Amino acid sequence: MKTNVSEIAAGIYRLSTFVPQVGPTGFTFNQFLIDAEQPLLFHYGQRALFPLISDAVKRVIPLEKLRWTTCSHVESDEAGALNQWLAAAPNATPAHGMIGCNIWLADMADRAPKPLKNDETLDLGGKRVRWLDTPHIPHNWDAGLLYEETTGTLFSSDLFTQMGPADPTTESDIVAPAIDTAAKVPFMPWTPLAEPTLRRLAGLAPTTIALMHGPTFKGDGAAALNGLADHYAKPPLQ
Repeated sequence: MKTNVSEIAAGIYRLSTFVPQVGPTGFTFNQFLIDAEQPLLFHYGQRALFPLISDAVKRVIPLEKLRWTTCSHVESDEAGALNQWLAAAPNATPAHGMIGCNIWLADMADRAPKPLKNDETLDLGGKRVRWLDTPHIPHNWDAGLLYEETTGTLFSSDLFTQMGPADPTTESDIVAPAIDTAAKVPFMPWTPLAEPTLRRLAGLAPTTIALMHGPTFKGDGAAALNGLADHYAKPPLQ
């Protein structure tokens, strides 16, 4: 296995590892590095992939330059290597939403985290990221997403998950593959929060959606998010 590095927006890098052993067609795991005066890593990845991913980050910046780390929710591919990153990047502070800090990060992280309120922004110097509370979207009570305002990039975690290998970017439809994946692996709960949360994200009108499992989408992000919201607006088949 190897981790490929691609610049998907100005100063934003996709660190992608294809793991062929997962599922019938393999699975792509992506982390994202925002290169700014205070660089930020979104998704820690699994502990087993840390050597590959950390080497990929080193191709862009020295690890000691990393200032912030965060993820969407607690899960092995999101947070497994949390403390490996904190050990390797001594100047990095873990950040998360208030709920995540309260229910897991403050206890699990080897360094005190920074709690982020809903819609709170971090000025990274040349880039600005906004934390968005999205409980149960894609799953887990602590879930949240990041939106980078200067490039219009939404880091969508498990939303729009696709199976198999993926190119760095695509302008193709990401809604139908996401619905197909969710039908096979129903990881996102069908709750009253789903549709309004997706509509709220659509209101950001992102031009780039950085999928954790799949390609990065370039195009009308509002249309894609509203398309997924339309799906979750319907009651599930009994």
